[in-house]
Amino acid sequence: MDKNYVLDTSAIFVYLESEEGADEVEKILTLARKDKCKVFISFISLMEVYYIVWQRKGEGIAKEAIVLIKSLPIEIVESKERLILSAGHIKANHKLSVADAIVTATAIEKSAKLVHKDSELEPVSQYVATLELPS
Repeated sequence: MDKNYVLDTSAIFVYLESEEGADEVEKILTLARKDKCKVFISFISLMEVYYIVWQRKGEGIAKEAIVLIKSLPIEIVESKERLILSAGHIKANHKLSVADAIVTATAIEKSAKLVHKDSELEPVSQYVATLELPS
């Protein structure tokens, strides 16, 4: 395997909405389909996608987005104490949202590169490798 990746909520939206950088996310997913890497998404990102799509496009489309995400070669990482404590450490030391702290902790736990297009995640590069998609 080449590398592990964690897709931040912003990376998922880049892919779902075919924004600039979607080709990079697709390359990662293609590697995962070929068992050359593992791709993860935090439970909190799944929740964010669900509520954001629901607010923008309605509940039905939000449910379709979740079905689509779950059909991709992505493993959903659930909450557990070690992840919570790691996220708490990050949140205590940086001005990040709770979701960003959890996603960062997920990348640390999985020894993964964090894929995102969120400028607020810039400080986490001291903890994990990042791949910033075009804004």
